[in-house]
Amino acid sequence: MLVTNKEALHHANKNGYAIPAINTQGGNYDIIWAICRAAEELKSPIILAHYVSTGAYSGNDWFVQVAKWCANKVSVPVSIHLDHGDNFDICKEALDLGFTSIMIDGSAKSIKDNAELTNRVIGEAKKSDVPVEAEIGELLRLDEAGGVAENKNLVKPEQVKEFLSFCQPDSLAIGIGNAHGYYKGEPDIRLEILADVRAFTDIPLVLHGCTGMSESVIKKAIGLGIAKINFGTEIRYKYVQHYNEALNTMNHQGHSWKLSQYTNDKLTEDIKAIIRLAGSDGKA
Repeated sequence: MLVTNKEALHHANKNGYAIPAINTQGGNYDIIWAICRAAEELKSPIILAHYVSTGAYSGNDWFVQVAKWCANKVSVPVSIHLDHGDNFDICKEALDLGFTSIMIDGSAKSIKDNAELTNRVIGEAKKSDVPVEAEIGELLRLDEAGGVAENKNLVKPEQVKEFLSFCQPDSLAIGIGNAHGYYKGEPDIRLEILADVRAFTDIPLVLHGCTGMSESVIKKAIGLGIAKINFGTEIRYKYVQHYNEALNTMNHQGHSWKLSQYTNDKLTEDIKAIIRLAGSDGKA
């Protein structure tokens, strides 16, 4: 069923688990349905995440319609989330289209400018009773080799405190050494930052860039207040891997639905593993 994730994130925050947010590759039915299937089978709340860049092919409105259809085919809570919206107009468009969760990413701005933009989006989102996620500490993006020039996204707890003195989003992503893409070697995730932030706020925290992060680090982060974990890179690569496997091993006779069904079945199991890692199974 289609919902906002505000209450679910607060419940996760208070009860020591996280809700997975899975990137959907711009409205890919195989991926979206696999996410909803996995959530339904494990009785977990789930978040369908959408990057505007991946919606350029099919359209943001297409994504919303497919996501709504899939969400309403299952009994567990499913929210439709705009990930890394970086300006007011994108967030307004998402709200008008029916997204039930919005992220405004002003992390590249100064703290005051970030808060000003976040407050503007919060004001608009409140008209539809839609929760808003903000970010402080610009998330790194890794190259194909997993390399990055400098680790500039480590936020200081006092910066988080200052940001929250200007605005009150429903959830907050903070930079602790995490990044988008595949990490080269073991990432240096600074969990002590989470502990320091948790000491002065009980706002649900969000961990981006979980692909390639060790399960033990993710579990420790959840124990320190992470209520939402984001997976994108792993899912898109697994999707291609399973589809390629189907092409090479099945007697598909050119039926694309057979390839899709095989891929959907495999991906459903991958997402179940993420749900179990998050601890959200049985929490719907």
